[in-house]
Amino acid sequence: MLAEFRFPIVYGQPLSLENHLWRSYLYGIRICLGYPLMSESMHIVCPHCDGINRVPQDRLDAGPKCGKCSTPLFKGQPLALGEQRFARHIQKGDLPVLVDFWAPWCGPCKMMAPAFEEAARRLEPNLRLVKVNTEENQAIAAQMGIRSIPTLALFRQGREVARVSGAMDAGGLVSWVRQNL
Repeated sequence: MLAEFRFPIVYGQPLSLENHLWRSYLYGIRICLGYPLMSESMHIVCPHCDGINRVPQDRLDAGPKCGKCSTPLFKGQPLALGEQRFARHIQKGDLPVLVDFWAPWCGPCKMMAPAFEEAARRLEPNLRLVKVNTEENQAIAAQMGIRSIPTLALFRQGREVARVSGAMDAGGLVSWVRQNL
């Protein structure tokens, strides 16, 4: 004799596979039984091949590698981007992105370059640091409304959340980023 399966009732509604409460119910059972919960995954764009990787948040510090090209996703140094790659890293990745708009002839830009590299070592893997040469990528500079260099722009989920112009030291840069996230 087969027993009839009945879905549990939560908040006065029977749970079914189509009902959105089913997920909440299973989540609650995992907590009650003491199972570890799944960590939120983040989409990380590979700095080498631009492939999109899904990495659990709690594994960002574990040195994740790209599933497509097997290179490390974080190297502790800024990433130089052009027009096509810039849009992909800003819009497709879940990490906040700090962009340094610079030019090779700019004295303050050259002075800030070592500080930007130091900030990359301090802030990765929780933030991607990117450099965009405004001489080679004039379309990006025009699209972003860059009027002076060096200009730092902080992006989160595809939108610009903060901007500052002028050179900064590594400590000032790190504190400015943390203040604006």
